[in-house]
Amino acid sequence: MTKRALITGITGQDGSYLAELLLSKGYKVFGLRRRTSVPILENIEHIQNDIEFIDGDLLDLGSLINAVRIADPDEVYNLAAQSFVATSWIQPVATGQATGIGVTNMLEAVRLTKPEARFYQASSSEMFGKVMETPQKETTPFYPRSPYGVAKVYGHWITVNYRESYNMYACSGILFNHESPRRGIEFVTRKVTDGVARIKLGLQNELRMGNLDAKRDWGFAGDYVKAMWLMLQQDKADDYVISTGETHTIEELVDIAFSHVGLNWRDYVVIDQKFVRPAEVDLLLGDCSKAKEKLGWELEVGFEQLVKMMVDSDLERISKLK
Repeated sequence: MTKRALITGITGQDGSYLAELLLSKGYKVFGLRRRTSVPILENIEHIQNDIEFIDGDLLDLGSLINAVRIADPDEVYNLAAQSFVATSWIQPVATGQATGIGVTNMLEAVRLTKPEARFYQASSSEMFGKVMETPQKETTPFYPRSPYGVAKVYGHWITVNYRESYNMYACSGILFNHESPRRGIEFVTRKVTDGVARIKLGLQNELRMGNLDAKRDWGFAGDYVKAMWLMLQQDKADDYVISTGETHTIEELVDIAFSHVGLNWRDYVVIDQKFVRPAEVDLLLGDCSKAKEKLGWELEVGFEQLVKMMVDSDLERISKLK
């Protein structure tokens, strides 16, 4: 029997890598797509003919029930969200609805339509925020520092509640920062690699940044979606931290990116206060030992390799546009 999977947020970074992985394993893949006047398909252009799209919206329970009925999935991956921390300060209500309440709607649609389906919720290291311990693990208390982080905490706990109250197979992956050439341009890693490529190609002469001292645990998105899949293959549903266990500053990221194209970052980076968050998360560092032990999950791409991969991708993309 061919396994069937429904992915929300399929056109995003994680959704595209996950769709590739599931297709490679012989799954029939369905993608929930919110209607927009101009579909954004850049990340899945190469596989879009292998995906069956279903129109729906996380804020419309009826459309989600319809999507689950059509897909009849063995596995549901809820990756859709308003996922940009900075935007969550500008749009806190919309973030709460999509990133928080949207999870409840998706869980309800599964519970009412296909309760035996296995459910994955994309939780986030931003839930730890003002960290209570380092490194952070599955039992570390949450202290979110942004509307996005708060909404993700709601999504996480509602998933736990559905698992315990309705005996649903529902997991949360607490993913630390994970990047790739498909990362949105508004995220700091892509902002840096895109900026470096443009400076190298003579299209801009400076890169405006915020806090260079903030530390993050950065991994490759292609590695992290494997962990999502592994979580739904276990005998028992559980929650897992997915991380590298290494921390790097934004300054290190900037240094590697500029050095890769033979430039000194100090000649081009300008600190701009408008890019400093109202409440900064200073240090995120994950302990992924549970995932390694119980899931058999392993990292394949290191931090320096990841940054160089992203710079090379942006150089290639922007060169074609010149």
